[in-house]
Amino acid sequence: MPIRAVKGMIPEDDRRVAPVGEPAPPWMVNYADLMTELVCFFVILYALSAALNKDMQKAQQDVQEMIKEGKMSGQVQMDKEGMRITMEEQSQVAFFESGKADLTDQMRVQMGKLAPVLLKLSEKHDIVVEGHTDDIPIATRLYASNWELSSARATSVVKFLLADKFQAKRLSAVGYGENHPIVPNDSAVNRKKNRRVVFFIKNTPYPDTPATGPPAPVKKEGAPAGEAGEAAAEAPAEAAPVEPQAVPETPAQEGEIPQAAEPEAEGGQ
Repeated sequence: MPIRAVKGMIPEDDRRVAPVGEPAPPWMVNYADLMTELVCFFVILYALSAALNKDMQKAQQDVQEMIKEGKMSGQVQMDKEGMRITMEEQSQVAFFESGKADLTDQMRVQMGKLAPVLLKLSEKHDIVVEGHTDDIPIATRLYASNWELSSARATSVVKFLLADKFQAKRLSAVGYGENHPIVPNDSAVNRKKNRRVVFFIKNTPYPDTPATGPPAPVKKEGAPAGEAGEAAAEAPAEAAPVEPQAVPETPAQEGEIPQAAEPEAEGGQ
């Protein structure tokens, strides 16, 4: 039964009170779709900013080629923060001896293949060397835990790179111990995969400190501007005035004239 209209009420189908309201114009749908696509495009562009870097792209291809040819074992990953090159131990290749941080001969051969790629990237990017171990606990005279052992191993890799013309300001070392495994530590094969070295090439380098020059010379009043520094350098420091020390007086006997004390003879008796 329709509601009986009351005098003075707004009709039910009026646009001001209609439940659906006035429909949007046809162009609004296309405009909204365009804005959504632009937002998605910029999100993807930000996430793949490292992939758009030509240097990163070339390095990724070179490392992947070495992995395919069997020259090294590992993987390459790229995200919005940068690129990670993971070196994993092979069956016959050990990066470090058990419980030690010195590079083995096999590790030096692997580093010799990867160093040229990293050297090119270090011209514009910072490289963080990450050390990772398995979950077997360690407590030796040199290393009390896997955390200290992984830090020492990462530092050994950094020292190897420093000897190969790398800039010290572009390198850093960090140890994670057994805290970031890529596979469960439930077999010898998986533990070997977790004992790895990761090279993290950052998109944004560490900001350099601006160079500061020597302090400006203090200009003396009345001296020309060009001679201010020379005058300050040549002027000898004025010695502080020395106050004469008071000589204690010897009270004279009544009727006597006080005499000055005679100097003592050198050498004494």
